[in-house]
Order: sequence, then C-alpha cells, then structure tokens
Amino acid sequence: MRTVMSYKVLLVEDDATTADYITKGLVEEGFTVDRADNGRDGLFLATEAAHDAIILDRMLPGMDGMAVLAALRAAGIETPVIILSALATADERVKGLTGGSDDYLAKPFAFAELLARLRIILRRGGGQAAETRLSCGGLEVDLLSRKVKRGSRTIDLQPREFRLLDYLLRHQGEVVTRTMLLEGVWDYHFDPGTNVIDVHISRLRRKVDEEGESPLIHTIRGAGYRLSEQG
Repeated sequence: MRTVMSYKVLLVEDDATTADYITKGLVEEGFTVDRADNGRDGLFLATEAAHDAIILDRMLPGMDGMAVLAALRAAGIETPVIILSALATADERVKGLTGGSDDYLAKPFAFAELLARLRIILRRGGGQAAETRLSCGGLEVDLLSRKVKRGSRTIDLQPREFRLLDYLLRHQGEVVTRTMLLEGVWDYHFDPGTNVIDVHISRLRRKVDEEGESPLIHTIRGAGYRLSEQG
C-alpha cells in the first residue's frame, strides 16, 4: 500500500546553474520540485498549485522576489518562503524577513544549509505533507533519513538506486516503462541507447529481493517493471 507523499517545493530562480544544483539536491532528498525562472511565472505557479514551501530568488526578471512575496501575502497565501539573495547586508536581510519571508539565505550558500533551513520551516507546521514514509509489504523507506528496511534487514542504497526505488514505490502496482524511468529518475527526455536502467534495476532487485523473500520488483516483458507484493 502506498502511504506517503513527499514535500512539494516551488523553486523560483532565474540562474539555470543554481536552479539545476538546487533541484538535483532536493530531488535526491525525496522532494518534488516545481520550477520557474522569472517572477511572474513563479507567482502564477504559487497561486495555481499548493506547495509546502517556496524557495524564492530576490532578483528576478519581470517581477522581483520581494514583489512576488508581497503579492502572495496580499492574496492570503501563507506558504513558507525562503529568500535567496546576493544582497547579504543586515539591512537587506531585515527587509526580506519583515517583507513576509520565513527565512533569508545569502548567496553563495551551501546546499546543506539550504536543506537544513527548509526542513526547519517545514517542521514549524507550514508544510502540508505530514507523511514521510513509503512502504510495500515488508519494505519501508524513510524519506527524511533515507533509510531503507525490509523486515529487520537494513538495505544500503546508492543515491540513484534510492531515487529508482522511490519512483517505483510511488507508482507501485503500476507498470513503469523505460521512458517513465528515464524521465523520472535520470531526467532524460530521450533514450540514450544504453542498458543503464536494466543495470540499476538488477542491482536494486538483488538488494531488495534476497533469496527466500517474496519478490517485489517484477519485470513485465515488453512493457517495463512493476513493484508490488503480487507477481
């Protein structure tokens, strides 16, 4: 049974390198990320869909971050916001915090610090996602600690294996195609023509389905893979 939803974060950042860096780190930590590269699109996404937190660059094209934040608060949207800014003076941080943000992080920053601050504002109660686990049969995944267990057995996974298992669990009972895995786990929008998926599925299966245990990862010939208690 699927029991968990991950936190959903909106990232509004116009620098593609920074946005890719943050997105990669958050996805590896189990977050779902929506992205916008300008203030107007960021405001649209923030008002059209629910998010557990917003990471908002201050200096954006079209509409700056403080204007986006003011519009959100005026609309009654209280989603927690972390402002990212190259403006690092005490006065600028005060302006950001008094302008309605929940935190203010100066650039350049370490991803570990951003992640810690994000988790803090989510724990304050602003986030909507209360569940933090995925499970299927005796297999359990803790999305926050990134610990994986099957029964009493702890399973050590590499980052890509963890993302693959996470994806399969979120689609458990469904047939997952190669295209779905390429886009959802590897961020490829084309088939690179390698056996990368088969290799990682094989490695993951050896770790999840040990001898004597009922198999959870099934190959659907000509279609893809399925994670379920039943074959």
